[in-house]
Amino acid sequence: MAELLNVENLSRPGLEATSFGVPAGVCAAVTGASGSGKSLLLRAIADLDENRGEVWLDGMARSAMPAPRWRQQVSYVPAESGWWRDRVGAHFAEPDAAVGLLHQLDMPPECMDWPVARLSTGERQRLALARSLVLSPRVLLLDEPTSGLDATTTIHVEAILHEKMASGVAILLVSHDDEQAARMAGPRYQMAAGRLHREDKA
Repeated sequence: MAELLNVENLSRPGLEATSFGVPAGVCAAVTGASGSGKSLLLRAIADLDENRGEVWLDGMARSAMPAPRWRQQVSYVPAESGWWRDRVGAHFAEPDAAVGLLHQLDMPPECMDWPVARLSTGERQRLALARSLVLSPRVLLLDEPTSGLDATTTIHVEAILHEKMASGVAILLVSHDDEQAARMAGPRYQMAAGRLHREDKA
């Protein structure tokens, strides 16, 4: 199976050079202790921090693509998302396009009118995911996307992610939850001291 996302000798301070790929429609999970480098890996792939190496999307090098286009197609959703305007809807180019997602994420449509300050941690996580998904990325880089959610809402989020995988989206999932990694992922990786190891049998 050809990889949609290819990482070649990617490194930065705190992350040893690593190479791997994620095929279309597949979720690869990365687990490991806090501070082991999992978030550094996602940020390096998203090109948010200075790094070395190359990343390819469906055969096109990241270095050959404008940064905004790369980050729209290879979308990073951090554990703690950034909010730079007062109202939720101001963070969506087309708020109406998110209505279906909001329903699946157990969020009311009127949340688009809410002030960001009233959002709980779990609501911020769900809305940050919706904010990314409405852009129709080809790859999702997810950093602990359900860490602030209850079990029922977590299952709803995972159902959406499975739908996206069925449509050909590749996912690189950082999770502290081994059971979630088992539910979601094919390939499994372990991060330790900035070094990525393949856990499952290829």
